[in-house]
Amino acid sequence: MELADKAVGCFLSAFSLTIFIYYTFWVIILPFVESDHFIHGYFLPQEFAILIPVFAGVALLSILCVFVGYVMLKSKAKKKKQT
Repeated sequence: MELADKAVGCFLSAFSLTIFIYYTFWVIILPFVESDHFIHGYFLPQEFAILIPVFAGVALLSILCVFVGYVMLKSKAKKKKQT
């Protein structure tokens, strides 16, 4: 089990590092590269550099709010059963 946890942790770290490097290159370095360079073919348009994190953040906050609401309702129902 410990080896599987280490493998998952290593994979998640490598995946996060890859996304961080890709996004950093896309946002910071790519605007200074000529627009007809072949490297632009590997990246989405610049508008998505803002839209993707915003939508991901909104989705994450929505899921978190639904989870907290669910837990609060469940604990409230549990308190009513005890009394």
